[in-house]
Amino acid sequence: MKSTVGTIARIAIFILIAIFWWWVWGQSFSSGMSWFLIIGCVLLVFPVVGLGRLGLDRRPTREQTVWMSAFVHFSLMVLLGAAILEAVKTRASWMGWQLPIPLVIGNILALVTGLFTTFTVINLGLKALGAPFAVALTQKLTADWLYAWTRNPMVLGTLTFLASLGIWYQSTLFVVWVLVLVTPAWLFFVKVFEERELEIRFGESYLEYKAKTPMLFPQHRPKELK
Repeated sequence: MKSTVGTIARIAIFILIAIFWWWVWGQSFSSGMSWFLIIGCVLLVFPVVGLGRLGLDRRPTREQTVWMSAFVHFSLMVLLGAAILEAVKTRASWMGWQLPIPLVIGNILALVTGLFTTFTVINLGLKALGAPFAVALTQKLTADWLYAWTRNPMVLGTLTFLASLGIWYQSTLFVVWVLVLVTPAWLFFVKVFEERELEIRFGESYLEYKAKTPMLFPQHRPKELK
């Protein structure tokens, strides 16, 4: 019963955040507010993740992990979602330094990386019985399909998709924003919070998977787990 109520609550919060995203997309913010969303919201990821890690280390139990995961994931949805939406919406005003890359290449890259990211979500749902953004925490450790090649295919797909958008927009500044701000913030979340959260929930099986599978970029053929 408690699990069902928690799932309903997470879905309700997800819907509220989606409404917030829709509101951000429809607003015309001042220049200062716009830049706060694009830069400030990304920088706020670091203290939020730090607080989440402190919560995990203070009481490393499964119940605490569930609550802290919800707090951190939903906070990042608000922060990174607002930053990305505002960056996409206002890109024309800060494009600068146009990339000399044909639009068709950007289109193809965005399509391929978008499909890749979508497949990682399907992979997670089918193999781990979970959903992104803490809507439903994974019930099993995922080590099959894309997750056999890299521990974070969804992160890899999302970041390459955002960079591909910058190439599609022919905007050097957009690509730099993705690489210099968004990528470090996202990887900080993975290393500092998510890996610790998975260690608590899955124990030795995750540590074995972590030791045999690259964090982000595939470097070898997948190794079989015991």
